[in-house]
Amino acid sequence: MPLTESHLDLIRRHKSSYRDGLTSQEASERRTDGLNTVNPPINCPKWVCCLLPCISHIPSMKQFRLVLPEDAEVLRNKKYIRYDAASLVVGDIVRLVEGDIVPADVVVLSLGMEHIDDAELGKTTDLDMTVDYLLVTGQTKPRIISSESADLTTLYYGSRVLEGACIALVVSTGKQVLLARLIQDGRWPPKGDISEEIEAEESARDEEGISLMSMM
Repeated sequence: MPLTESHLDLIRRHKSSYRDGLTSQEASERRTDGLNTVNPPINCPKWVCCLLPCISHIPSMKQFRLVLPEDAEVLRNKKYIRYDAASLVVGDIVRLVEGDIVPADVVVLSLGMEHIDDAELGKTTDLDMTVDYLLVTGQTKPRIISSESADLTTLYYGSRVLEGACIALVVSTGKQVLLARLIQDGRWPPKGDISEEIEAEESARDEEGISLMSMM
């Protein structure tokens, strides 16, 4: 996957750096909307859950636990370090590898473990990545992200990396991630494959977001 001008423009609009990530101070200043956490489909006070332990055995709650990320490898202060996933902010650069649960809504910038050199910008590689969206959008077939694709590819919070690795930009956290919005709208867990429906909705949402940012 080549790092295209569209990727570079996205990074600029989020005031981030592909090679350096954010500083601790920048991350702290961006954490104005709270932590990067998603409320469960049955969101009750802890004392109620303690009194009614059966709540945790409800199918939607069981599935919810399967999509919760624990930590993330994030580029802060020019170095990769493991942070609690809840600490991520928009603009963070993260590295995802096989077995990871995607810790936020992110856009893939480049495939593989290493950052692309300046001389390689715009060039394709022979790397691919496979991601499972089943528990988020109901898509039954894992999606292969090809090194030949120049499109902006979004990985959603709660999806799982089956094969490969990538460097990605965090574009949504907390209440703004797709999973949180589906839960809020009563559309999760999905009752079937809603991936095409989601793709159309997210495309329209992205276009609206770009228009708003261009006016700022």
